[in-house]
Amino acid sequence: MRLGVGTGWMAEEFRALGLDPRRRGALTDETLAVLHRCFQSDVVDVNGQSILFQPRPSRPPIYVGGKPPHALRRAVRFGDGWIPAGIEPDALKPGIAQLREQWQEAGRPTLEVIAMKTLPLADLRRAIDYARQFQHVGVTHLVHTQGYENVAEYRRVIALLEEQIRPALS
Repeated sequence: MRLGVGTGWMAEEFRALGLDPRRRGALTDETLAVLHRCFQSDVVDVNGQSILFQPRPSRPPIYVGGKPPHALRRAVRFGDGWIPAGIEPDALKPGIAQLREQWQEAGRPTLEVIAMKTLPLADLRRAIDYARQFQHVGVTHLVHTQGYENVAEYRRVIALLEEQIRPALS
């Protein structure tokens, strides 16, 4: 399991929860700090209450979504990687360079970059070339984002990714 975390962006979600969207960064940082404590101890104090966190599993890798500079700082402080969504490979270069600089300054091990983008699967050669562009700028994993009409279509796309795209990138 991998845990993806973001600050959110949709005003309706904040309104439904009664939260001020201007505090989303601070709330995300507070939540990530509590989450880390939960995976380090069986009893965690939160807002003056002791919470029992048992059985305590191993902490899953945490990947922080969002745009630079805040998401990068949060990924270095709390995460195992960064998840940029919908960003073209060339536009990712500066963010990946900043992330690399920040993790090195913090003495952290290399963080992963998991990009989310839709590959043009109707043209396999173009899809492979596009996926390679992500590799070349430092993306460690690429998540193909696509909607599906039914389970059969989902299985067809998974097979295509596993049998055609992945081997071409290895």
